[in-house]
Amino acid sequence: MVKNDTPTLGLSLMLVSFLCFAIMDTSAKWLVLAAIPSLQVAFLRYFVHFLWVIIIYFPKNGFDIVRSNIPRKQILRAFLLFTSTSLNFTALKYLPLTTTIAIFFAAPMIVCLLSIPILKEKVGLKRFAAIVVGFIGVLIIVAPWDEQFDYHVFLAIGASTTAAGYFVMSRVVAGVDNNSVAQFYCSAVPSAILFPIVVTLWQWPATQLEWGLLILIGSLGMLGHSVLTFAHRFAQASVLAPTVYSQIIYITFLSWLIFDTVPTISTVIGIAIIVASGVYIWSRERALALDKAQ
Repeated sequence: MVKNDTPTLGLSLMLVSFLCFAIMDTSAKWLVLAAIPSLQVAFLRYFVHFLWVIIIYFPKNGFDIVRSNIPRKQILRAFLLFTSTSLNFTALKYLPLTTTIAIFFAAPMIVCLLSIPILKEKVGLKRFAAIVVGFIGVLIIVAPWDEQFDYHVFLAIGASTTAAGYFVMSRVVAGVDNNSVAQFYCSAVPSAILFPIVVTLWQWPATQLEWGLLILIGSLGMLGHSVLTFAHRFAQASVLAPTVYSQIIYITFLSWLIFDTVPTISTVIGIAIIVASGVYIWSRERALALDKAQ
């Protein structure tokens, strides 16, 4: 429930949150290009996040941060998030930032499809048509008919699909556990899964910059999710949802600034179609929610 009706503050906080995620992805790409294994980057993203959870929440809540009313669902949600991050960080080694984030924007459309069997929601013809249009935008970006087609896009598609599963599970667990419990599971579960794997492939960072980025990634993950959660105190989720598309602005700028990469014309067209489709789906869902409330 929104405690204060100050949407401007909520929107500003969401923009800060997605800036954190954009910098996190940019840092991850830098690290994997520097020959740090993508799973090691993913591990430190969650392990540093886990340390922050312990530092911030344990002194006040103690072992209550471990006690979930729905532990299996929290573990599944955390597993989906970890899988999405691992696939995304691996894809960043081979694909431009703008391509991976554009494919990620297909997640809301996949959420709509998954909500039918999992959440028993009804998706009307108009929203289903918007989903189809959105996937056409993904096809334009991926260009499977092109001779230069890069099969690593399937990593980004897998990341988007598992992220959609995470978003659906977020709806399932919403309001059941408090934020400290959700933060604990989303950081502890990936850390536990990745630790035995990372031990076998660990590469020591060669520079202080690499060490700094590895620590920064986990800190930004914690900060971004905390700010995102805090933002929902000041505005309805339906008002804040479109701010997710601010990431494409951040990513495009950072990709140009750091990697001297600009999106291709086909990527720009595909992004425009995906964003238009996503905004339409959001507007339809908001309209339907308002109709039910009346």
